[in-house]
Amino acid sequence: MAKITELSQLDMNGTYSYADYLTWQLQETVELIKGKIMAMSPAPSVKHQTVITNLGGRLYQHFHKKPCKLFFAPFDVKLYDRRKSQLSDRDVFSVVQPDLCVICDKDKLTEQGCDGSPDWIIEVLSPGNSKRELRLKFDLYQENGVTEYWAVHPYEQAVYQFVLAQNTEKYQLHAMHPGDEIATPYLFPDLQIDLNDVFAE
Repeated sequence: MAKITELSQLDMNGTYSYADYLTWQLQETVELIKGKIMAMSPAPSVKHQTVITNLGGRLYQHFHKKPCKLFFAPFDVKLYDRRKSQLSDRDVFSVVQPDLCVICDKDKLTEQGCDGSPDWIIEVLSPGNSKRELRLKFDLYQENGVTEYWAVHPYEQAVYQFVLAQNTEKYQLHAMHPGDEIATPYLFPDLQIDLNDVFAE
């Protein structure tokens, strides 16, 4: 079997599993969403990277030496129906690399990354993110039981905070924070994040 080193060797309309993904030796970073290849945006902008660094630094301070762990991309997160037990790599069809994620269940951590849904996912959006991609990620995180999801808009300087409602298992917009506010995660109410610092150049 030929080594897969270029996206052009793959059928972009095909369906692939995490087992397939593990064999690829691509230069590009890709994600799988329900078996479909999603090429990630080219190298992030300085603004994008600055926001991740500022926000990640604040989260690192908070979670350092605590049970819940913070991870930065690249970091594989395998997602599947939360009502199912751990699946083999051949039976997993979604693997994403969130910009930042927090995982409180250490049993989900493997050598490769996270096996199951993180508690909190943060995506810092790029101008290249399509509406389709945003919708796919939103639906995927909701379906797989990611309790809290933040979509951070560096150019709008805004944070959209979604929390999974227990009764409906659907996301509700918990808050929309402009860039001059203090944002507090639903899951970690003792953590206050000054968005002035997050969006500072």
